[in-house]
Amino acid sequence: MVSEAIKLTSPPRLRLLGQFRLECDAKPVELSRNGQRLLAFVGLHRRVCRTVLAGTLWPEVTEEHARGSLRTTLWKLPRCDQALIRCSGDSLSSGTGLHVDVHALVETAFDVVQGCVHPFDAQLPPGLLAAEELLPGWDEEWVLLERERLRQLRLHALDALAESLVREGKSALALEAAWASVRSEPLRESAHRAAVSAHLAEGNLIEAVRQYRSFQRLLREELGVEPSAQFTRMLAQHGIVLFP
Repeated sequence: MVSEAIKLTSPPRLRLLGQFRLECDAKPVELSRNGQRLLAFVGLHRRVCRTVLAGTLWPEVTEEHARGSLRTTLWKLPRCDQALIRCSGDSLSSGTGLHVDVHALVETAFDVVQGCVHPFDAQLPPGLLAAEELLPGWDEEWVLLERERLRQLRLHALDALAESLVREGKSALALEAAWASVRSEPLRESAHRAAVSAHLAEGNLIEAVRQYRSFQRLLREELGVEPSAQFTRMLAQHGIVLFP
């Protein structure tokens, strides 16, 4: 039976950061597993060739069988006033009204990395601070690749944001951004350098040394290496002499 039409008064929203969730008028819509995979893939890529999509989602069967599974899954998607997926020849694209949370995160991250953000007076972009990963528990190769890409982009954005906020004299916000990066990847030196920069900007030399020493111990325990010379010079420029 074809899915019953859903009358929408607001654009549908697709959440891929954290658990998969499709919402229509702020209410969750249940989808089959294949429906979730299909909508997630198209939602992430915005536009994709049918052959590529079918082969990615059903790699263990013949092309004919895969394309048949794709047709069946498309047919079973909820029928909404605003299409979730649009078909055009041999390609599929996400509906023009479909809001996908991943794209909002990517746009914010790129704006930060490129220095195209408005000043932050009291709070940071919530999408960057949240540590939700892409579709946790999904282990398909296309998800793993996209998950790592988003993780790296977010970390670069957090580091850039922290350094930018230090330059603006907003050390407290800079520390929030730096610690969000540290929590996501404790061995990432650039995140620890950003935190030290914020402490130094406030004149908190003891806090800066404590942060450095904590990272140094972690590196020694986990990798048997020392922080970079760049990190050491940062402290030396403020008159801090570090002893082994």
